Amino acid sequence: MASLKHLLALALLAPSAAFAQSATLRPEVEAAVKSVHNEVVNWRRDFHAHPELSNREERTAKVVAAELTKLGLKPRTGIAHHGVVAIIEGARPGPRIALRADMDALPVTENNDLPFASKVTTTFNGQSTGVMHACGHDAHTAILLGVAKSLAAMRKDLPGQIMLIFQPSEEGAPAGEEGGASLMIKEGLFKDFKPEAVFGLHVFANVPAGTIAVRSGPEMAASDFFDIEVTGRQTHGARPWGGVDPIVAGAAIVTNLQTIVSRRTDIAKLPAVLTIGAFNGGIRNNIIPDKVKMLGTLRTFDPAMRRQIIKDMNDVVTHSAQAIGATAKLNIPAEPQTPATVNNPDLTAKMLPSLRAAVGAANVTEPPLQMGAEDFGVYALQVPSLFFFVGATDPTVDVVNAPSNHSPFFMLDERSLDVGVRSMLQVSLDYLNQK
Repeated sequence: MASLKHLLALALLAPSAAFAQSATLRPEVEAAVKSVHNEVVNWRRDFHAHPELSNREERTAKVVAAELTKLGLKPRTGIAHHGVVAIIEGARPGPRIALRADMDALPVTENNDLPFASKVTTTFNGQSTGVMHACGHDAHTAILLGVAKSLAAMRKDLPGQIMLIFQPSEEGAPAGEEGGASLMIKEGLFKDFKPEAVFGLHVFANVPAGTIAVRSGPEMAASDFFDIEVTGRQTHGARPWGGVDPIVAGAAIVTNLQTIVSRRTDIAKLPAVLTIGAFNGGIRNNIIPDKVKMLGTLRTFDPAMRRQIIKDMNDVVTHSAQAIGATAKLNIPAEPQTPATVNNPDLTAKMLPSLRAAVGAANVTEPPLQMGAEDFGVYALQVPSLFFFVGATDPTVDVVNAPSNHSPFFMLDERSLDVGVRSMLQVSLDYLNQK
């Protein structure tokens, strides 16, 4: 079977004929990358040292809005709590595009020895924790600011318009709140400005710095969070026959749920993952409780497959509990919290030469399907979209063993910042000038 390294080394697609002539790095792009390099690095380090959780990105949003104002733009703030949006108006008629970066951090305590390492702490879900840009959103925000500064300087030569989207809460809104891309759309992000295409990127630990990974069609999975409540009847631990043990029923449910993907789902078509991540019940060694609650996640790419898995989950949950005399209920939304991120095939083929021009054809690869989720997929439901990975790991480090995104040891190779600015600028300018 092919290894991860082999898969990452696969060539992607043939360049589209329409863009074959533009598959060279634009000189204005390389000049812009050099011009904004120091600022992008400084922005990234500042955001890294001052991370903010989802729906709490107040300082980050203020810095972003202030920097956009310096460029002569008129940022709109307060969208989806702390989202910031601005429009760059080109001097000539042309297409409308949107560029997106996410801004939020994670409840992770940083373990890196960096002069700008996060020292921020907070309370999350009732527990004290550090806060860290363990997924690289600090880099995304800094990259888009660098792209914004570069494009703003080119306004007199630009065709079309560019919407800059600085998005909060990609990692998920706190319990009881709305947030992220879905709330931005709900609050009218595209009401008065409907782009032809939306572009986004993500720094990725599984890809070496200096390279880009992108695939056409499904790229990242849809994500569902669910809970299962099992109800039994409390009794003394020495007299289990005097009650109904929800822990035993819950254990049977966990075991039987694993057969859905392994035995009922045709994963030869597309993969799926079903995970129980929390199992809570009981408070004492000799008391059988009356209830158990489990939390889990479902990852899928195909809506029909998702519906069938949820049907199977309901059957397994209900009947596994009944077999032991308990009852159980599965709570899962009708629609996924985060849809699959699907790259528009035509747009991907059209822009692939631009990505190759940015880093060299040999440095653009096709990654395996990613079971992780990204709410960029919300934009892809609105307009044709392209989302690609920018390598984040030092090329001398084995990416298979490198600390992953979300790890307290996640380490960004800052060479990826230049790659992010260069690739996003090349894609934007090639698309805007296509006509």
